[in-house]
Amino acid sequence: MKLFVFSIVCSFLQISRQNPPTQWTLLPHILVVEVDGSKSQLPLSCLQPEELPRRGNESLDIFWMKDKEAGAQRGNTYQVRLQESLGGGSYTCYSRNGSLLNHTEVLIQEKGAVRRKILVKTDQGTVSFCSAQNLNGEFRCSWTWDRLRVGVVAFIRAQRASDDTQCSVDSGGKHWSCSSHHSKFRCSVDDSGNGITCVDELHCPYAEEIQQIHITVYVKTKHFLVENYSKHFYLSEIVKPDKVHINKVNTTMIEWSYPSSWSIPFSYFPLTFQIALFKRDCEMCVNPCTDSKATKTLMVHSTDICRLEVKHKSKAVCVRAKDALCDSQWSEWSHLRNKRNKENKENKHRPNKKRA
Repeated sequence: MKLFVFSIVCSFLQISRQNPPTQWTLLPHILVVEVDGSKSQLPLSCLQPEELPRRGNESLDIFWMKDKEAGAQRGNTYQVRLQESLGGGSYTCYSRNGSLLNHTEVLIQEKGAVRRKILVKTDQGTVSFCSAQNLNGEFRCSWTWDRLRVGVVAFIRAQRASDDTQCSVDSGGKHWSCSSHHSKFRCSVDDSGNGITCVDELHCPYAEEIQQIHITVYVKTKHFLVENYSKHFYLSEIVKPDKVHINKVNTTMIEWSYPSSWSIPFSYFPLTFQIALFKRDCEMCVNPCTDSKATKTLMVHSTDICRLEVKHKSKAVCVRAKDALCDSQWSEWSHLRNKRNKENKENKHRPNKKRA
């Protein structure tokens, strides 16, 4: 009977040793532990074996704090108790005289959790699409959280291919650099914390994109949980020109030009323009270009300033643009009210005064 119990205990210990929690280093002193909901332990070491004192039990004089609160554990090793999504925190160890020896931040990542992608709506919030003003290599990605949920960017990885990309962050934790043989990205976190702006310094806008951009953003919550959001794309897929500049030339003619932020030369990066004419103008509409029904729609392909004669029946004109060579996003509408009709109407009913 004793032999049978001993065999069960040994088998349990062997299984426990064979299934330690999966862990990987996000950044120096930041450890990510994957949990599946079961109970387990994660050993943290304060000092390396070669750093430990050689005499007696001096390593027992090391004491630990979790989240700035003294813990019951002492010694060189701290056993972090993991249960479900609990166990994350900031662990620091000190010598007998109170000197800081080491620190480790443990972040928890749930195994089997849905890998939420950019452009996917979740119950916690919405992570919006990535977009670029032009094809020069700069783009922006953003997201929104539920008001009860707070998250900060813990890590950014941007690359052109799955190679040996190395990423680093500055001391402020808001500016990132990722370099490899194929790409060199610089990324920064917005002041709001809900978006990032990146630029590929090795990107050539005049050459065809061979490899997609792969970007992964790791977000840390206040409960030391970490989630990753990823997306891959070509710049030509996410490009969205800025609004077109539109103005009146005279009473019958309007003109519009390329956005100043668009890639040059325009002959190499042409835009397609869509023009919508309206018989009535909705002054109280949030967006007259979409809230009103167009009486006529035109498509214009041009590499220079465009002009269009507007008939007297048109009271409003809307113009937007998109990349002419790929199926990307349209810009926001530019709106121009045609006040000529109102002025002419007033002049028509105004009595003519004869000179004395």
